[in-house]
Amino acid sequence: MKYRRLGSTELKVSVVGVGTWQFGGAWGKDFMQEEVDAILDTAMDEGINLLDTAECYGHHLSESFIGGYISKRKSRADWVIATKFGHNHADRNNSSVNYWSAGEVLKQLDASLKALQTDYVDLYQFHSGPDEVFDNDELWTALDKQVQAGKIRNLGISIGSNDNVHQTDAASEVHAKAIQVVYNRLDQRPEMRVFPSCRRQDLGVLARVPLASGYLSGKYKPGSVFPDNDVRSRHDQEQTAAKLRQVEEIGRTEVPQGVSMAEWALAWCLQHDAVTCVIPGCKSPEQVITNARAARLELVRDDHPQAWKG
Repeated sequence: MKYRRLGSTELKVSVVGVGTWQFGGAWGKDFMQEEVDAILDTAMDEGINLLDTAECYGHHLSESFIGGYISKRKSRADWVIATKFGHNHADRNNSSVNYWSAGEVLKQLDASLKALQTDYVDLYQFHSGPDEVFDNDELWTALDKQVQAGKIRNLGISIGSNDNVHQTDAASEVHAKAIQVVYNRLDQRPEMRVFPSCRRQDLGVLARVPLASGYLSGKYKPGSVFPDNDVRSRHDQEQTAAKLRQVEEIGRTEVPQGVSMAEWALAWCLQHDAVTCVIPGCKSPEQVITNARAARLELVRDDHPQAWKG
């Protein structure tokens, strides 16, 4: 495993992390604690130290699995835990509550700490909210106080749009030190404006959805059908088919023999000098091992075609 400094923080994070949305049950599988334990044991064995979660992944369910794991192994200091705020899915239809207000966010923070069974989070991220709730001095002042109190080590922003320069440019003003953004071989928009802004501010970059919702895993072909309890079942079918056809072409023309599509796709993200870490999801220890292999590969981008060394 390789490690990089996360922006201007004091954190050294593995270049491959573990995204944990799937632990909340939204990706076609419900998890048991034993299954999560096996995945995280394997991640530790592979040298992975960053876990990315959110309060809305099963309404603190993903966080609870992580907390259950860490509490049994007494290994809190071995992990960099990143979580998020803003989307209370358990009460999402209650229009009378502003889940982005300072008071509500502090309630979410306390609930996340309880679920994670820890007294601090390493990175607490604004989760894909609109600009009008982002531009709230009261919110960021309240979060700064939690940093001073030690409940939060660092603040971050998970931008909803891959071209949200408003929030990215304002990161330093709100004392955020990391940006999370969708970035993968099928969606390169952050390279245009978000990444340059991150470089100027020395912001760490967590590349989420690096396997393009699993389409870049190489497991799926055009026409693949996903179960109703999988978020991909709600994706536009024509767009999904087009993406999978593009993935087939990439597999033929860009991925070298002997390298899996998933390894290559993660390494493709990591070759960009703005990217600190990729955070793919995983449903098994075997997928963790495959993802971790990307750390040993190095992709060198030319204009076209892609050149490879490793």
